Amino acid sequence: MKRAMHLNLLGVYAIFIVALLYGPVLLLPMFSFNDSIYIAFPLKGFTTKWYQEMATNSALLAALMNSLKVGIGVAIVSTVLGLTAAKAVIRHRLPGKTQIVGMIMLPLLLPSLFLGIALLIILRKVFSVDLSLWTIGAGHVLICMPFSMLILIARLEGFDKSLEEASLDLGENAWGTFWHVTFPLALPGVISSLLLSFTTSLDEFVIAFFLGGNDTTLPLFIWSQLRFPAKLPGVLALGSCILVLSIVIVVLAEVVRRRGVQSSKPTVF
Repeated sequence: MKRAMHLNLLGVYAIFIVALLYGPVLLLPMFSFNDSIYIAFPLKGFTTKWYQEMATNSALLAALMNSLKVGIGVAIVSTVLGLTAAKAVIRHRLPGKTQIVGMIMLPLLLPSLFLGIALLIILRKVFSVDLSLWTIGAGHVLICMPFSMLILIARLEGFDKSLEEASLDLGENAWGTFWHVTFPLALPGVISSLLLSFTTSLDEFVIAFFLGGNDTTLPLFIWSQLRFPAKLPGVLALGSCILVLSIVIVVLAEVVRRRGVQSSKPTVF
C-alpha cells in the first residue's frame, strides 16, 4: 500500500516537473496563430499571417542561412574531431589521458559568458582576427566537440575491439580497418553526433553574440526583434518552427542511437 502511494506521488511529481519545464514552450505555437500582437488570453482569433510574414522577411532568411552554414560546418568538424579523439582515448594508452579528456570537456563546465569573453580577447587582442561567421563556428566547435566525443566514446566502447584486430591480422592497413570496420560500426554514433552538434550550434546565443561581429545568426536575430512589440508574433512563429525542428532532430538522433545499440548486441543462435 505504501509502495503504491509512493509511486503515485512520484508520478504526480514527475508530471508537475514536465509541465513546469515544457508548458511555457508549448504556448509558443498557440500564440503564433493568434491574430493579435499581444500575448494574452483570450486569443483574438486564428491566423497564419505571422508565418507568411516570416517567410518573406529577408533579414530573417539571411540570419537563417548564416545559422545553417555555421551549424552544418560545426557539426562536421566537431564530429570528425570527436571521432578522432574518442578513438584515441578508447584504443590507445595515452600519457596523461585523464587530464587530456578533462581539458577537452572543460567548455561544458565553463559559463558561456566567460568563455565568450575569453575567446573574444584571444581572437581580437592576441591574433587580431576579424569577427565573422568563421569565428562563431570556431567557438561553436569548442563547445560542440565535447558532446560529440562523449557520444562517440559510448559508441566505440559498445563493440568488440577484436573485430579491428582481426581486420589487421587479415592484412588490412590501419586506414582500411578504420574505414571498413570501425566507421560502419560507429555510424549510428556519428549520425547522432552530427544531429546534436547541429542543434547545439543552431541554438547557441552567447558565443555568437561575442564573436559574430556584423554577421547575424538566428538567435541573434530573434534577440534583436524582442525590442519591438509589433514583431513579437513573428518571433513566436519562428520559435515554433525551431521548436518543431529541434524535436525532430533530437528524436531522430535518439532513434538512430537506439538502433545502433540494438544492432551491436550479439546474436544468440
